[in-house]
Amino acid sequence: MPDLFTPLRVGAITTPNRIFMAPLTRCRAGEEHLANPLMAEHYAQRASAGLLIAEATMAMAGNSAFWTEPGIYSAAHAASWRLVTEAVHAAGGRIFLQLWHGGRACHPLLNGGVQPVGASALAIAGDEVHTPAGKQPYVVPRVLADEDLPGIIAGFRQAAEYAQLAGFDGVEVHGANGYLLDQFLRDGTNRRGGPYGGSREHRARLMFEVIEAVSDVWGRDRVGLRISPLNSYNDMIDSDPVGLATWLAGELNRFNLAYLHLMRGDFFSQQQGDVVTPVRARYQGVLVGNMGYGPEEAATAVGEGQLDAVAFGTGFLANPDLPARIKAGAPLNAPDPATFYTPGAAGYTDYPVWQA
Repeated sequence: MPDLFTPLRVGAITTPNRIFMAPLTRCRAGEEHLANPLMAEHYAQRASAGLLIAEATMAMAGNSAFWTEPGIYSAAHAASWRLVTEAVHAAGGRIFLQLWHGGRACHPLLNGGVQPVGASALAIAGDEVHTPAGKQPYVVPRVLADEDLPGIIAGFRQAAEYAQLAGFDGVEVHGANGYLLDQFLRDGTNRRGGPYGGSREHRARLMFEVIEAVSDVWGRDRVGLRISPLNSYNDMIDSDPVGLATWLAGELNRFNLAYLHLMRGDFFSQQQGDVVTPVRARYQGVLVGNMGYGPEEAATAVGEGQLDAVAFGTGFLANPDLPARIKAGAPLNAPDPATFYTPGAAGYTDYPVWQA
């Protein structure tokens, strides 16, 4: 049986281990949304991951949800990310870029006054967004008309092309955590009719069309997808999350993706259920699990065939040498939440490596 240090074929690449780094928004890119040398240092420090999945990155201009998150919508953005990919490759690593559209999670104060867009006219409730004017309530998005959606798909396609120019090894489509593609997928935020609303088949249509467009650029074996059927983050819900995940797992087989990245739980414990078991039963490709796995549970999940790899989030944030620590049974640094989204090196590139 495989363990966490057995190599894994992931589409067109082979990873030396099954300890992946999950995409983590860190807000170090500045207001121009450009990657920089500090980001290159951060990712290169973590190049021992089987696969690095870089943070949520704006596929289209004018859709900021975090103020200083990175983008990949111009040649200048591609050139800035090359600092990162070259540093990671020089350190022996492999890195995919997560392509993302924030949808209704964006805010006019972060986007020159432009109203965000979404599947339906429903604002995020129960939370506020950080802006230059302080924390503000989310606004009701402009509903994307069916005729607007080819432009969204084209935006993802162009972002995929820029990611190639930037030197990434592949891309992950962000279909999770209440952002645009997830807003179409789940019935709690998709109240529309027509070809992109109603049935599961229609609600998943935009996600599938984006996958096709990105795969046309990269080839299917260099494209991953992240989903979070249970997660209530960004005021999300679905009437049948386990059923949705089970159905989606079967449908995704026809895309022959490099991997499916499954978030197994809910940040706020509002929705419960086991999505790993039915997705594993239906999905025939590489399955990457995420959310709350420690080293022992991850090793068990891979060893028993529940998952093919595990993506660690805050564990990798605080431990740049996480695979070496896991292999040696060494203690782990504790992450500092106060520095998750603050500018500068503190809590970003200054976590110590383990000394035997």
